[in-house]
Amino acid sequence: MTTQDFTQPAQLERYSFLWSQARLLIAAVALFIGGVPPVLAYNPIPGLYGLVSSLLTLSWIISGVAALYLAYRWNANHQMLFGGKAQRDTIAFFISVVSGINLGLTGVLGNNIGMSITSNQFVFIIVGLLYLATAYHLQQRWNTSGQKIF
Repeated sequence: MTTQDFTQPAQLERYSFLWSQARLLIAAVALFIGGVPPVLAYNPIPGLYGLVSSLLTLSWIISGVAALYLAYRWNANHQMLFGGKAQRDTIAFFISVVSGINLGLTGVLGNNIGMSITSNQFVFIIVGLLYLATAYHLQQRWNTSGQKIF
């Protein structure tokens, strides 16, 4: 594969969508364990904390870029998802995009805006469940639309 294989709009959409799906699942786990990134909570080699932390920050920034790209493509596609404008699709999409942008800002600013609003474990669990439901809905719609979001 060449670099061009990864930079075609269809591939960028696919990878951005899959990255965002994985991010929703990992974020849900993080919320279930108290708002701590799982890789930091279960880091078996403490001497690698600096490397792991740097990679985590990079992954947050990538999450923000992927979310912004998906929002751009959604707008360029006349705000249509999976061939239509179903309200559930739009809500799930925006939950994914907003959470991705929040993580991207976390990577850049060093402060998670969403986590600074509350540290209530009950709220974390509710949001984690919302992320799981969002990921499930988007995955189902993506699969039924031939793995195309736009």
